[in-house]
Amino acid sequence: MKESQEWGAWLFRNRSWLPVPLAISVIVLGRHLHVSPRLVTGGLALEGMGEALRLWAIRHIGTISRTRARRIGPLVTSGPYAFVRNPLYVGNWCLWTGVVVCSGVLWMLPIVWLVFGVQYTLMVGHEERLLQERHEDYADYMRQVPGWIPRVLRPRPAATGPRVPWGAVLVSERSTLLAIAVMAALLLWR
Repeated sequence: MKESQEWGAWLFRNRSWLPVPLAISVIVLGRHLHVSPRLVTGGLALEGMGEALRLWAIRHIGTISRTRARRIGPLVTSGPYAFVRNPLYVGNWCLWTGVVVCSGVLWMLPIVWLVFGVQYTLMVGHEERLLQERHEDYADYMRQVPGWIPRVLRPRPAATGPRVPWGAVLVSERSTLLAIAVMAALLLWR
């Protein structure tokens, strides 16, 4: 338990650069493939959905989502957090699935899903422990809102959380937007 918490904390602190080896692999392995327009369109749609979910989540959680420290903001249950506890990670899953689909290296999907599954499971364990320590109502929120598969039809908990101006959301998300643009350019360049 303690070892998984330590791994979760390390992964959380280093989460920005950890996908880089996967990105390089996808680009190198897909450099000579001819990818059908259908795959590219489907991949771009998944990337767009993933980034839209991330932007919506950041609009509600704010810039605290970019911190690497143990700083925890208020418990946010509004926006996508009313449907799923980890919308930023679900958004990342959609983004990376889209990138792999666009690359045409479809056999890498299970590898990417496995890597992110292990990484996010450990990170979420770390984050949820911190949230339970600092928010007495987090355990109740966990019981009401699923971690990974968004609920659609069940009643939501009372919504709480700030609404960050869209300009601040885009500034906060600039590194992800830049990474998406670079990956798209590299995939198109091949």
